[in-house]
Amino acid sequence: MTAATKQTMGFQTEAKKLLHLMIHSLYSNREIFLRELISNASDAIDKHRFAAVQDNTLAEGVGEYQIHVEIDSDAKTVTIADNGIGMTREDVIEHLGTIAKSGTATFLEQLSGDDKKDSQLIGQFGVGFYSSFIVADRVEVITRKAGTAEATHWESEGEAEFSVAPAEREQSGTTVILHLKDDATEFADDWRVRSVIKKYSDHISVPVMMPKAAAPSSEEDAESDSAKALEWEAVNEAKALWTRSRSDVSDDEYKAFYKHVSHDVDEPMTWSHNRVEGKLEYTSLLYVPTKPPFDLWNREASRGLKLYVQRTFIMDDAEQFLPLYLRFVKGVLDSNDLPLNVSREILQQNASVDSMKNALTKRVLDMLQKMASNEPESYQRFWDTFGQVMKEGPAEDFTNRDKIAKLLRFATTLSDAPEQTVSLADYIERMQEGQDAIWYVTGESHTTAKSSPHLEVFRKKGIEVLILSDRVDEWLMSHLMEHEGKALKDVTRGDLDLDADNEEEKEALEKAKKDSESLIERMKSVLGEQVAEVRPTVRLTESPACLVVGDHDMGNQMRRLLEAAGQAVPDSKPILEVNPNHPLIARLDSEADEDRFADLSHIIMDQATLAEGSPLDDPAGYVSRLNKLLLEMSAG
Repeated sequence: MTAATKQTMGFQTEAKKLLHLMIHSLYSNREIFLRELISNASDAIDKHRFAAVQDNTLAEGVGEYQIHVEIDSDAKTVTIADNGIGMTREDVIEHLGTIAKSGTATFLEQLSGDDKKDSQLIGQFGVGFYSSFIVADRVEVITRKAGTAEATHWESEGEAEFSVAPAEREQSGTTVILHLKDDATEFADDWRVRSVIKKYSDHISVPVMMPKAAAPSSEEDAESDSAKALEWEAVNEAKALWTRSRSDVSDDEYKAFYKHVSHDVDEPMTWSHNRVEGKLEYTSLLYVPTKPPFDLWNREASRGLKLYVQRTFIMDDAEQFLPLYLRFVKGVLDSNDLPLNVSREILQQNASVDSMKNALTKRVLDMLQKMASNEPESYQRFWDTFGQVMKEGPAEDFTNRDKIAKLLRFATTLSDAPEQTVSLADYIERMQEGQDAIWYVTGESHTTAKSSPHLEVFRKKGIEVLILSDRVDEWLMSHLMEHEGKALKDVTRGDLDLDADNEEEKEALEKAKKDSESLIERMKSVLGEQVAEVRPTVRLTESPACLVVGDHDMGNQMRRLLEAAGQAVPDSKPILEVNPNHPLIARLDSEADEDRFADLSHIIMDQATLAEGSPLDDPAGYVSRLNKLLLEMSAG
């Protein structure tokens, strides 16, 4: 290594920030560095094994796949070496000098500076190689890519810079040397490192080897022992966890394996381990995380299961086996039916893949339903975390729409609380005698929705209404038309017919129509093209007016969602329903001054628009009319 061939570079800005955060926020759980580096080594071996299937020349001279962990208590170093795929110089710069994840900058914007909160966010992001700097003040990496002759030496103190230079390495693979900080010398202890490996990496399918610990009996023996080649022994069980019987795997082992697969610092919420035999043969181990990944709402982000074929690693993030609304699920799929040379393109058009996707989707939904039935508190935590993603399900997965519907949770007028805790089954159980529909109201916020004037008659009659305020809710309801034989109906849409057989209400409506004929005509002429129709209503008990969406028109929430996405939406006008029994409407009816009548009509229209949470087309006009009216009142 000479100064002429050595190159010094600066870390990517995001990498510097994350390094600093990781060193300080994860200090209390320092031993995870070993788990992460062994996981990386295991992944590198998996990738080499797969590459060797494609090109058998890469397997020459490799021997048995192993991960070697060696400590030097005098030098205060920990060395982790593998004979995996290795890296080129370009790979080293790309993977160790930057953080190759989409959305990193967005993730870093969420950081608060509070170590406790930020350490939780780190778990959502994944830690990986950078966890080395939790315990080391200097890290060296010597690596050689399989199929190449050149090796590369990378070195950094985890601050602003790293260096890259040519190196020597006999075979492909990667060696990571950690120069421990003064306060991390506990990891230069053989027993301590062995216990961490057993704790976190027992499930790794590759043997993790350490030198046999045998104390010499004399000085002479010691000298002769030092000249001998090191004897290595496996520290872990080295059997792929998913291949073992469920009864042989402890909960702690399942949790440790989840952390290996996901690089998450938190334990999973629940999991399902299943082996299928018959027409298709495969094993799946699926996990639901406790916390969402930072890029949950990026539908283009990498996602999916770790795919193996006959225990041979094929790819990370195989997204073809689960639908998009289950993108938070992590885990492993090991198939006996797919070819070893399978590609993402082949996966997209393979009948076996479709069958496995259907089965795995049902598996996840059944797992969630079991949690909802047996552990309602745990399920509530799941819903609070991933509920909005699950609401995408009915639109994307027609086959399982009923299963998904059973898992949905809503806020309702029963408590007016914003927490979404009520299932459709709960609602149906409480329905009034003769009630044939599940009623819901949508709004920009929970407060807006629960305060909607449309709910007045429902509160009067004691009918429960679902309160929907998530952005995706109207989209959800457009694909969830009924459940258990009960239609789902929007309280703001079309004519309201709560009690078709109630003669008293029919008569009241007919009387209202007759008594307000002239008023309705006057308002129609004033409001003109602003409304599709003006009509009297008996759905209001306290408010003077409300806006109603036509039976076949798009709701306001959906309209705003599509407009925000830059999509063209069809033009439609609302229906204005007025309450003839309200004093303000009665006052309007008696107004002889046409200018004042026009001002009042527009104010009532604008107030109805505001009450449903929509912005005004002409807020300045509304303020001007209101000020004019207030001045007239004060003068009077």
